[in-house]
Amino acid sequence: MLHPPHQSLKVTAVPQQREPVRDRDQDAPWHTEAVCRRDEAGLFFAPSKEPTAARLAREEAAKRVCARCPVMVECREHALLQPEPYGVWGGLTAAERRVVLARRRRREMELSQAARSTVAAAAG
Repeated sequence: MLHPPHQSLKVTAVPQQREPVRDRDQDAPWHTEAVCRRDEAGLFFAPSKEPTAARLAREEAAKRVCARCPVMVECREHALLQPEPYGVWGGLTAAERRVVLARRRRREMELSQAARSTVAAAAG
């Protein structure tokens, strides 16, 4: 299992512009390129009993970090496939990931039903 890229480190200055996508070493795990490795882990995970306004502000700040990350898509897919129950991963909160997963399940069910209907119509 992959370890989360979020590490508790001192915040360093990060350029405002998105870095160009580089060819990564195919053997290196995706999270070695994660921008969040340079940010505070607390930005991505809620402290206990966090007030709603503080949570929303923290999540928006985390999403801004994700928006400039070259491995955002890989991070998001990791969080959806695991599934990661907490925190901001790939620019999505846990609640947003639950919505994406529910939509994917519904779409897969619809495609499966359509395929069965097509096979039944062809056989009949």
